[in-house]
This record gives sequence, structure tokens and C-alpha cells, in this order.
Amino acid sequence: MKHQFIASVFLLFGTQVATASELLEEAIVNFKPLPSTIPTVQGQRITEEKIELGKALFFDPRLSASGVFSCNSCHNLATGGDDNLETSIGHGWQKGPRNAPTVLNAVFNTAQFWDGRAPDLAEQAKGPIQASVEMANTPENTVATLKSMPQYVEWFKKAFPDQKEPVTFNNLALSIEAFEATLITPSRFDAFLNGDVEALNAQEQKGLALFMDNGCAACHNDVNLGGTGYYPFGLVEKPGAEILPPNDKGRFAVTETVDDEYVFRAAPLRNIAITAPYFHSGKVWNLKTAVEIMADSQLGTSLSDDESEAIVAFLHTLTGKQPQVTIPELPAETATTPKPVSQILP
Repeated sequence: MKHQFIASVFLLFGTQVATASELLEEAIVNFKPLPSTIPTVQGQRITEEKIELGKALFFDPRLSASGVFSCNSCHNLATGGDDNLETSIGHGWQKGPRNAPTVLNAVFNTAQFWDGRAPDLAEQAKGPIQASVEMANTPENTVATLKSMPQYVEWFKKAFPDQKEPVTFNNLALSIEAFEATLITPSRFDAFLNGDVEALNAQEQKGLALFMDNGCAACHNDVNLGGTGYYPFGLVEKPGAEILPPNDKGRFAVTETVDDEYVFRAAPLRNIAITAPYFHSGKVWNLKTAVEIMADSQLGTSLSDDESEAIVAFLHTLTGKQPQVTIPELPAETATTPKPVSQILP
């Protein structure tokens, strides 16, 4: 029967032999399974009222100046929590500078954006609304839009009952953060980490062993298999300009420290199989190619074809069950709702 052989089979990796149970023991040192409940978020108490308000805001294109783009535009929950584009399209059909990361499980990242410039999801939510190449709005115009709709005013009052003026830009961001904290995708790998050694087949277990033995887990670890540290892209050998554009120096733009040139946050790998293209530049569309580039540039290792395929097989086990999200019915506009504009607001 399927997987029945796994508990007793021996997996051969060079000269090292490990049982599935021994592999599990090594895995739980490097990784943590997703929690079964909504994680706590520093700085706020998550409530159902905040989650429901945040869901409406996440899907509302009126947070953008043009009335066209919502959070879901670039972080589409139907396509893996991103937009599956090289770089995102924003206000006035401008092209953004970097690939949009997935919003799924993003609550487990220690910081947001490729350069880590936002410490949490609330701060991240404020960025795209104000970015001229994304939603091109202002906090003042966003708040005016929300206050013009009585239903939103009522929802903010319920979500922030202790505040005299609950409709604020900061509360908007906190509500989106609360909703995004629910976007957790448990996978077969979590079942494995929780003790079900038959959750992964022989090739997937081989890929997991190779992933750890070759040093991938040094950067891609913990709950999100990444998202917890910053590393130079090209630690051993820099990729070509077609993959690592020379004009994007990564975290250097945040810290202005020379050592941070071409340093980026390690990409979280959950759902990686459904979030192509890859890297901050979005230049690589094939997962096996991305694995081989990382082996060469970060580890100085050349993988065999079989090894690459095994690691890719393991990465597919990180594709999780996506939460069921019902598209909300948004509040109706009124005569005082600011009109959409095509030009970038000052």
C-alpha cells in the first residue's frame, strides 16, 4: 500500500544511512510545524471584528488612488498569495521594482519586504498604499474614503471599541495584519514534523535530507523555512545581471551599510512550488533552475540532476491547504467618497 514501506526502508545519501525516524529527528532541529491556532501578533490583540474588517480592507480597491488596485491585486489569495508576475503592476500601469512575496504565512517572517524595511505586517500594509508605483494614495485620502462610508465607520467602531476616533490609517494597517495572520497553510511537511513519517514518500525524504545536508537549512529554517535572516545573494558566486540586477542593492537601501549591498531577506519557502517566478528580481520561472542557482551561488555546490529533482520534490511538500476565504461584500460609496484619480497624488 502507498507509503507503507517508508517506515522500514533505509534511505541512502552517499555513505550515510538514515531511517525516516532519524530524518525526522534531524528535521525538528531545523524546522517548526505551523501552529494549529492563529499566532499572536506583537502590538495588538487579534479579534474576529478586526479580522473581518481587515478582510474587507484587503479586498477593497478603493484604498488605491485609482480605485483599481487592492492588496489582493499583488497578493492574490487564489494564486498562492502573490501575483505570479516578474514584478507587480501598479498605479498607471507602472511596473514595480521587485517580485511580490506571498502573503501566505507571512506572519511568521521576522520582517517584511525583501529588504526587511517593515518590522511587521501592519507596517508592511502601509507601504503599498502610499507607494507611487503601487496604490499611489495618501493616509489622509484613505481615511477620508473610509469615513465617507457609514458601514466602514461602524466596523471600525466594533474592531476598536475603546477608541474615540477609530477610523485611522494605523488601525487600517492593524486590521489588515489581523486578517493576514489567519492566512496559514498547513502542509504534508507539517504532518511529517508532527510525527507522521509516512507523510513524505521516499524521494521527498531524500530531498529533505539533501536540503539539510547541503546547508540549505542554514538560511531556510524555522516555521517558514526562511524569512528570518539576511544574506548576500551570491555568497559564494554572484549570479549574472539577468538574475541579480546591479541597480538593486537590497538591504543597503535601508541601512546604507556597505556590507549590506546585495543582501536580501531569505525567502520563505512555504508554497514555493505555486509562487513562481523566483528571487527578488522574478527572473527565474522554473523551481528546479532556482534550486540549482541557489546551490551554485550560495553553497558553491553543483547538484546532480537526481539531487535537484529530489529537493524539488521535497519543496512540493510545502504546498499547503489554503484557508477558505469568502470574498466580502464591501460598503457602498456615498456622495462624499473621494473620486478615483489617474494621476499620482502629492
